[in-house]
Amino acid sequence: MERIACVNLDEFPLQLLLRRRSEWMIHPAAVVDRDTAQGVILWVNEQARERRILPGMRYAAALSLSSELRAGEVPDSEIEKNVSLLAERLRFFTSDVEPSKYEPGVFWLGATGLSLLYPSLKKWGELIHEDLTTAGFRASVAVGFSRFGTYAVAKTHRGAIAFEDPAREKTTASKVPIDRLGFEPNLRDTLEKLGITTLGGFLELPASGVLRRFGSEVLHLHQLAKGELWAPLQPKIPREPVEGQAILDHPETNLDRLMAIIENLLEPMRESLGKRDELIGALVIRFEFDNREKRTERIEPASPTLELRQVLELTRLRLESVSIASGVTAIALEAKTARAHRRQRDLFEKQSPRDLGAANRALARIRAELGEGAVRIARLRDGHLPEACFEWEPVKKIPAPAPRNVAVRPLIRRILARPMPFSKTRHRNPKAALAYMYEDRLVEETIGPYVVSGGWWVREVQREYYFVRTESGRWLWLYYDRRRKCWFLHGEVE
Repeated sequence: MERIACVNLDEFPLQLLLRRRSEWMIHPAAVVDRDTAQGVILWVNEQARERRILPGMRYAAALSLSSELRAGEVPDSEIEKNVSLLAERLRFFTSDVEPSKYEPGVFWLGATGLSLLYPSLKKWGELIHEDLTTAGFRASVAVGFSRFGTYAVAKTHRGAIAFEDPAREKTTASKVPIDRLGFEPNLRDTLEKLGITTLGGFLELPASGVLRRFGSEVLHLHQLAKGELWAPLQPKIPREPVEGQAILDHPETNLDRLMAIIENLLEPMRESLGKRDELIGALVIRFEFDNREKRTERIEPASPTLELRQVLELTRLRLESVSIASGVTAIALEAKTARAHRRQRDLFEKQSPRDLGAANRALARIRAELGEGAVRIARLRDGHLPEACFEWEPVKKIPAPAPRNVAVRPLIRRILARPMPFSKTRHRNPKAALAYMYEDRLVEETIGPYVVSGGWWVREVQREYYFVRTESGRWLWLYYDRRRKCWFLHGEVE
């Protein structure tokens, strides 16, 4: 009989957050989708659960249950990166590792045949648990016979557990509380109103009633939990990296000779990628110097390519922008690959007067010379304060232009990265401050106020914004901070 194990890193994104904010460990803590009062709670710790704070709640509602709640965001990119690192770590114990597509921190491992390598499957699970604990994670391991059974047990069990027969696994899993499983908040709350609080109670519901009341998706979950649906383990098979390495006989500082070495390393790498039908999406170059220092540079072309001339040009630009004071003793290259997509272009494709490919190649050269963060664009996002309503994202490609006709030319409001004090004089109310500035001929006309208040879930803010025309004709965007009783310049209208 096939054996399978589930590794659960409890509330994994929250563990990542608490590794950054260790002082929050003694408090109720949560991960929210956005750091606003209406943000939705995604993951919580035990202290929060004790105060009835559960996933699916709004941040403001959770704060009403506990004013000690600490919450923050964890980017998807950070979660995906750490899931990949953990999957690689778990492959030391078995080659079959399948990360969950829906719940980060949950992994299924193939355990069939491993009893020949370890004293027992329980001992194997204990070694996995010990390794993850040493890495600083809180984890549990359940070895059994079914996907959902091991998943349910791993959600509540601490340490490592192994079942010798399917009946024992089923009995243990049926006692697991529903609020510990990854059920949708609405389904979880509805089942609680019906008095169903454990997985066993959910499985006792008739399939026809589940379909009629909750729909096909919940029926699929019901059948999966009962073991009526079966899916084989789908491990994510890592591809062998495409790498090249050179150990130099003598420390080298000449750029031309270094480029010749890199070109010789790239040629066989390109041949390997061509056989795998892959392209170079990015090139990571690691240098070791005579003084034992190490440096890593990343080169990313405008689009995945196998054209060495383009990659070498970007590499030269990057190396010309950094100083090589000490001689290079070793060079290692690693290609971050991308699939080659073949598509037939439209015979009568409309040609734009702007060459976006050339523009993207120009951006790639700028990134190569000045660094990955040199080219960015502002993206709108939900935020309470003006400075939180956008964020800077790296630009990889320039989108095709989509101009539109407008009746009135829009004005541009440039926002300062950090508000600057406008007047050092403190006033208890903005009207007195405005009168003072009028008398001092600092301003000639004002429009406002536009009040922004709130932020009590993190740090309370009370601002009154004004558009102010100065005697020189400039339109400034100012706000009066009631808490600090000062005026600040936040931007300017052009």
